[in-house]
Amino acid sequence: MSQTADQPSVEQAGDVPPHRYTPALAQRIELAWQDRWAAEGTFHTPNPTGRLSEGFERVADRPKYFVMDMFPYPSGAGLHVGHPLGYLGTDATSRFRRMDGANVLHPMGYDAFGLPAEQYAVQTGQHPRITTEANIAAIKAQLRRLGVDHDERRTFATIDPGYYRWTQWIFLQVFGSWFDEQAGRARRIVELVDELDAGTREPAPGTNDTGRPWAELDDVERRRVVDAHRLAYLHQAPVNWCPGLGTVLSNEEVTPDGRSERGNFPVFRRPLTQWMMRITAYAERLLADLDRLDWSDSVKQMQRNWIGRSTGARIGFSCGDETIEVFTTRPDTLFGATYMVLAPEHPLVETLTAAEWPDGTDPRWTGGAATPAEAVREYQRQASRRSELDRQNEAREKTGVWLGVTAVNPVNGRELPVFIADYVLTGYGTGAIMAVPGEDARDFEFAQVFGLPVVRTVQPPDDFEGGAYTGAGPMINSSNEDISLDGLDKATAITTITDWLVEHGHGQATTTYKLRDWLFSRQRYWGEPFPIVYDEDDLPIAVPDSMLPVLLPEVDDYSPKTFDDDDADSLPEPPLSRVADWTTVELDLGDGPRKYRRETNTMPNWAGSCWYYLRYLDPSDDTRMVDPELERYWLGPREPGDVGGVDLYVGGMEHAVLHLLYARFWHKVLHDLGYVSSEEPFRRLVNQGYISAYAYTDERGFYVPAAEVVEEDGRFTHEGRPVNREYGKMGKSLKNMVTPDEMIAAYGADTLRVYEMSTGPLEQSRPWETKAVVGSQRLLQRIWRVVVDEETGAVRTADDAEPAEETLRALHRAIAGVRDGMATLRFNIAIARITELTNHLTQAYGADSAVPRSVAEPLVLLVAPLAPHIAEELWARLGHEQSLAWHPFPEADERWLVEDTVQVAVQVNGKVRAQVTVPADADAAALEAAARADEKVAAHLDGKTVRRVVAVPGRLVNFVLG
Repeated sequence: MSQTADQPSVEQAGDVPPHRYTPALAQRIELAWQDRWAAEGTFHTPNPTGRLSEGFERVADRPKYFVMDMFPYPSGAGLHVGHPLGYLGTDATSRFRRMDGANVLHPMGYDAFGLPAEQYAVQTGQHPRITTEANIAAIKAQLRRLGVDHDERRTFATIDPGYYRWTQWIFLQVFGSWFDEQAGRARRIVELVDELDAGTREPAPGTNDTGRPWAELDDVERRRVVDAHRLAYLHQAPVNWCPGLGTVLSNEEVTPDGRSERGNFPVFRRPLTQWMMRITAYAERLLADLDRLDWSDSVKQMQRNWIGRSTGARIGFSCGDETIEVFTTRPDTLFGATYMVLAPEHPLVETLTAAEWPDGTDPRWTGGAATPAEAVREYQRQASRRSELDRQNEAREKTGVWLGVTAVNPVNGRELPVFIADYVLTGYGTGAIMAVPGEDARDFEFAQVFGLPVVRTVQPPDDFEGGAYTGAGPMINSSNEDISLDGLDKATAITTITDWLVEHGHGQATTTYKLRDWLFSRQRYWGEPFPIVYDEDDLPIAVPDSMLPVLLPEVDDYSPKTFDDDDADSLPEPPLSRVADWTTVELDLGDGPRKYRRETNTMPNWAGSCWYYLRYLDPSDDTRMVDPELERYWLGPREPGDVGGVDLYVGGMEHAVLHLLYARFWHKVLHDLGYVSSEEPFRRLVNQGYISAYAYTDERGFYVPAAEVVEEDGRFTHEGRPVNREYGKMGKSLKNMVTPDEMIAAYGADTLRVYEMSTGPLEQSRPWETKAVVGSQRLLQRIWRVVVDEETGAVRTADDAEPAEETLRALHRAIAGVRDGMATLRFNIAIARITELTNHLTQAYGADSAVPRSVAEPLVLLVAPLAPHIAEELWARLGHEQSLAWHPFPEADERWLVEDTVQVAVQVNGKVRAQVTVPADADAAALEAAARADEKVAAHLDGKTVRRVVAVPGRLVNFVLG
């Protein structure tokens, strides 16, 4: 497969030597080696057991190393040069670790369900599977052309029935489980039923709305109680309903102004019955275990903020026959509460709303409506049009309406008017607040708009100019006949009032989280079907494992039913609801054939990406999700207290919160149920940086193709018209994409690889500059010339030549530096050390002298993880028949890393006048003697009085003259 001396390059025009490393030669070399790797299964990683265990005996004594990327969504646009940054980083790491003695698993898959493919299918009428599989094939070809060392036997897509069968199976494990608060872990739902039947456990609060004991409930009532405990459950929750798209959207798919990210349709908040995942049960474990992970502090903090742990008190305010519960982290300010606010979606709003406005109602409180009910309905409609992000915008003017009722403050009996306002959300705390305008800026703004009183409970400093005071100070205006907080500091006051609330039955100390349960339903076609059917009582039943996978039916129309953009009262009609012969199914679930109704929602695209790392271990196993022995080998804890997981996970910062939280949640459930030994999915996480490039906009502000922009005298034009230049993340939207295909055609894959890896540490974002790529090409050409004679193609190394000491020092310094760079993902450092060694060899041996083989071969091995094709070719030309992929990586000899001599600066009155070379261990006296012997220094000292000599071994000598 190696190109030999009698295979001339096609680029022989002009004065180009016939065997120069040109782009054309690079491409032939690369394609040939890629074919050989595939034919020989060079990167097939053996498992300790099972179908993929062939060859494990040769790696049984190696430590394992599991490295993977966040797998791509197969867009029709394919990859641009920003995408491979992470893929090349993991590839270089994988190759280095394999050469350094590890059994490396480096797989790749495709996250292929979701809205983009479905929308394209709606537009074209082509089945989303066809376009998605074509996109996957294109990206696979691009990755292969880059030379990545994926084990192709482990590749799959989330749309493969053999894969989503197990996604459905995991859903059933979550559905078949509940979270035991006493044990702090998930348990199987049948164990809960056994304990309820035995009378050793009572239903959890809020799960039995009948008020009767478990023993008196009928079968349907018992099922409802059990279903309310499940980790996967049906719940009517406020969701982002987009009539124009006919589907519910996640918060991330809604713009701050309350419109859909795709299509720019209005989005409304409205209650719908949806599948939910009880991720909140794991909030504390998800939070605590962050400290055990090797992740960046910034990502950990993002997850902590999303989980949002708060400690405080839950307080009850009586309102007629109802009690409004609020959670507050500042119960010490309870005496300062002057009104209450409920989220517009709060379940008590309809019950509490008065029939008429009381006499003397402030017109500012009514929203201009004739009755409270009318005001509430109109305000709820307005609030439903706003996204949660918009509602949390502190700069937006505060709005709301009064319900026409008051609640009672438990500490002083004050009547507090109860409003609804969109700055309060149902997802945090209880969806209701006690408003303390003296100490909260948003409450103060609302109070100003509605003319509500302000009572301060914290003494501001004398120079405070008004508004809400949020700083520290002694408590004031906070006492009744039973308790006084006046004069106390914040911490003491919180403890004192909380104890009083508990003692008098008005509240309790509690911890709450901003994290909300995971909305798991989508009104789409292109997603995993739920393995759920409904019986005549409209209660969900799990499909038996033997009936998995529940396949997506073939349909002619992929689009959900859409409605007028502003039809907020419409209801979703998913595409699957129109497939009558699929929706209604006859099954024998153990009590004879009966008709059932299938779930017509599909799972969100997050589902398939929650657990794919487990399936990489053996995608062909059709008997279980994962072999426990394989999971222990590849993911198991290294030692007691270790969380286990993937050794290196690389991906973009855009997935730093939700994908990671969802994957961690599913993994912890599987751990609790005994399916995995590891407690976390990803031991180490690295977020690669972005690649930015120039983008150009015309006079309308529209982006124009960057490749078509012409620069003349510092001015930029497109089709003859001036354009503005800006800098932004490379991507399709900015029309500044550069594809790997273009760069490979111009320079070869190895040059592109070296350029991307040379521009900074993996985590660092960096600019793209096509003109700079030629520097990496020239480095590879110099490395080529170290081994190959460009005129004859012959190998020009000397087998028996002994390297000079300076060359050995350069070699082993390079080995140590490359090892450090590869281990720390600072590939730019590794490339810099390779460049230094190459330059040394070029200068030391020139064009006519042969480089010792004992130096040339290590150089080739150092290059191999970064530019594998040229390294393989040079290795073969040096006479090696086997691929270097499994060859040991060079080790530095410590004796050549120690300097025998050092250069020391010599100063006269603080100014450097010379450099002298001295033994590395020279003492102060030897330094002074060497300095005085230097001709330049002697000239400066001649005839002068030396008042003092400062000699610092290894650094400098300074003569202080009189």
